[in-house]
Order: sequence, then structure tokens, then C-alpha cells
Amino acid sequence: MSNPNNRSKHIVLTSHPSGGQKPVEVEWGAKTAAQRGPVVATPAGAGERNTIGSYSGSYSVYRALAVAAGSLDPLHKPDLTNTAPAIQIGPFAQWANPARIVSIDPWGHMVGEAFSQQIESGIDVRPTIAITRARLTVPELIHTAEKRLRPDGSVLLETGEANVTKIAIEPVWHLPGIAERFHTDEHQLRRTLFEQTGGMFSELVTRPDLHLFLPPIGGITAYIFGEISAITDPTKTLSCRVHDECNGSDVFGSDICTCRPYLIHGIEDAIETAQEGGAGLIVYNRKEGRALGEVTKFLVYNARKRQKGGDTAEHYFERTECVAGVQDMRFQELMPDVLNWLGITRIDRFISMSNMKYDAIVGQHIEIGERIPIPDHLIPEDAQVEMDAKKAAGYFTEGHVPSAEELTQTQGRDLKDY
Repeated sequence: MSNPNNRSKHIVLTSHPSGGQKPVEVEWGAKTAAQRGPVVATPAGAGERNTIGSYSGSYSVYRALAVAAGSLDPLHKPDLTNTAPAIQIGPFAQWANPARIVSIDPWGHMVGEAFSQQIESGIDVRPTIAITRARLTVPELIHTAEKRLRPDGSVLLETGEANVTKIAIEPVWHLPGIAERFHTDEHQLRRTLFEQTGGMFSELVTRPDLHLFLPPIGGITAYIFGEISAITDPTKTLSCRVHDECNGSDVFGSDICTCRPYLIHGIEDAIETAQEGGAGLIVYNRKEGRALGEVTKFLVYNARKRQKGGDTAEHYFERTECVAGVQDMRFQELMPDVLNWLGITRIDRFISMSNMKYDAIVGQHIEIGERIPIPDHLIPEDAQVEMDAKKAAGYFTEGHVPSAEELTQTQGRDLKDY
């Protein structure tokens, strides 16, 4: 239990600068960590804090509940002993270009060594990136009917487990860079973020001296198969799938979309590429339902199935826009940041049909060789509506593009199922 005496009796507002606030200086895009400075997001009232928001993203609310319940000391500082990355990543040239990385802290995994002096002086600097090693157990790899993959004892074991490097990344937004990436004015960006979050972060509009924002959103997990050095080796092949979260399919196997089959296909290709001496990369973004959220996604499912004529590819995107007001809110413009952080300059095998992802990546000067669509035999029957709609909308395909007449004839399950 926490010590209630550690809780301040006074509420300290940080919405405006005061004499007691001396934010640690940050030079985004500096060549070294010492020049750049640490990201400090200690609780409200700490004078060194140089960010808006708090560590742990969406989980920061749970931290607040733990403090309120008396189970966490509000003054607790993490003991980072033996938490250093399992492998070394960077620095790379992209880290010193403020336009190439705007949504994550490239030094976020190295705070223990890079900012040890600040930590020893009492400043609460915490990692926003963690790197570990693990094994993945994926049923499809063990029970695959095709048995396309063969265990090699290194990347893929006889048990069907795959050795992998796992990287967890929390978002750290450099607001001037975010505004530039979206071709908007920083003041307008700050005001819109403030208004559309119900005024949750007043510092967005009252503290122009704070240029960093830790948004309360989901982060990223990267899975690397093979040697990390192969990712930046121009003589080695790199396979990559950038996958946006779909809990219903990815975890529970719902067959109304192609998400899990495509994810598994990406993992298999990543393993196979690593076995051949290259590297495989899966980037998993927490952007459920095209970042519209799972509630909205399920509402759209109902609207699609119950509309006159049933679920058709012709109205696939229209139903989403009717409910959400927009077809997609993933904004892939920020997605390449993790690729730049890893030092990637070329992807040889891009496991995706999305033009938005493709355009965002090449727009960041990362070359893409071959584009790999999902094989037809992996598409669930009930996901054919989605696939036909995407092909007709211009998604990359090497096969037949459905005509307008064909779209009206492509239907999912009967209405009685919904």
C-alpha cells in the first residue's frame, strides 16, 4: 500500500508557466542523446517536466487509479536494474533528421545509459521503448496443412515455436513535426487536439514552450525474425508486414475479415526470409477498427449485414462512413517512423495490399521492392466482401479487379445470422 503522506495536499496546476517550472531542454533531431535531452513526463507539479501528458499512454489512467486506491506510491520511481535492451538498436542517420521521426522517441530504449546523469540527479526519466527476446507459439505454424515451413532449429524450432526479438514502443509526439507531417499549422493542431479530447490537456493551448506530447493512445509492437543486423544490410532480404490491430480476427479468429490470415501469412514470410539469411519484420499497430474503435466497428458490421440486399462489396466503405463519418482514421503518415527508427532504407518484400501504407513508406524515402497480396486460398468465405471492395477501391492486386456489377453480387452471410 502507498503512503498517504506522500500525496500532496495542494493541487498544482501546470496549465500556465510559473517561476517554479524549469522544463528540461529538448532539441528534437539532435545527433546525440546528450544534445537531444531526455523526455521527462513526471506527474504534474514536477518542475523538470518537458512534455504534455504522461508515461504509459492509455495505461496512465490505470496508474492514477492505483494511486487513488492506495496500492501505488505516487512518488515511486522504477528501478531499471537489468532492464536494458536485449539487443542494441541504433543510432541511425534517421534519428538526426527531425522530419523522419516525429511520433516516437528514438532514444526511448536507451535512457538508462544515455541520460544516466539526469537520472542520478533525481530527474524521473523513464523508457518509452523496451526490447526483449522471446518465442512465439502460433497454432498455424504448428498445424499448418501445407507444411510450407520447415524447422531449422534457429528461427523456427521443431516444436513450432519461433525465436523473435520483441520491441514495445509508446508514442511520443513532437508536435511541430506532427504538424509538418500533416501539412497543418501547429497552433491549429494543438487547439484541435485540446478541443476534441474534451479539454483533457489544457497545456496544448497554454504551454507553447512544451513541444512534446505523450498521447493516451495505443502503441506499437515490432517483431523481428532473424539477425537484427540483416534489417539494415543491403545485401540481405527484408520481408515486412505492417499490421493494424484487429482483435476479433487476430486473437479470436473472426472470419468476417482477412486480418489474421494476412498476419499469419506475414509471419510465415518473415520466418522463411530469416531462414534464408535475411530478416523478417512484423509491425503491429494498436489501431483497432481502422482507429475508429471496436464499438464503431461492430456497429458497422450490423449496418452492413442488415442493410437492404445484405452485405455487399458495393456498399462496404459507404456503411463505415455512414456510422463513423470517415472511412479510415489510421493516418498511415506516422507509421513509417518505426521503420526509420530501425534504420530501414529498403523493404524487399512488402506483405500488404494497402496503397496508403505503401505511399506513406515510399514518401519517407524507403524503397519497396516486391508487393505481396494475400493468397486467394487464405481469404475466408465471409471476408470476400471486404476483399472485393478493397480491390475495386484500388488496393494492390495481381488478380482480377471486380466490376461494379460484380460488386453488387458479392454478399456475405445471410441476414438471419445477424
